[in-house]
Amino acid sequence: MKIMNLSTKSRSEMLDITALVQKSVAENKINKGICVVFVPHTTAAVTINENADPDVPFDILASLEKIIPFHAQYRHAEGNSAAHAKAALLGASQVIPVENGRLVLGTWQAVFFCEFDGPRSRKIFISTIAED
Repeated sequence: MKIMNLSTKSRSEMLDITALVQKSVAENKINKGICVVFVPHTTAAVTINENADPDVPFDILASLEKIIPFHAQYRHAEGNSAAHAKAALLGASQVIPVENGRLVLGTWQAVFFCEFDGPRSRKIFISTIAED
């Protein structure tokens, strides 16, 4: 398993980490199998979505803010309940097939690290499993 360090710059942001994940697949010389990307944080997530238009991540973050506003009548004392809810909604991991040494993603897809309680120093765990 590879552990990647990442620094976020905003309270909420989506960072394209596809190249980092693909680099890990290449370094492990995985020709065919799966790649698991896991975020060990309760206020961050990982998702797959469009990377061709930078407005898509912006719109996703704006939509999440409408559904789960930062300021509401939350009981959690730290003041980051919205970040916990957003992370729970998107999830802490993604499993991506690998074929011919490449992540199998759709034409417009990318792997995004989603920050909901930044800026912070974060970790991403990348594990590759080769198919026999």
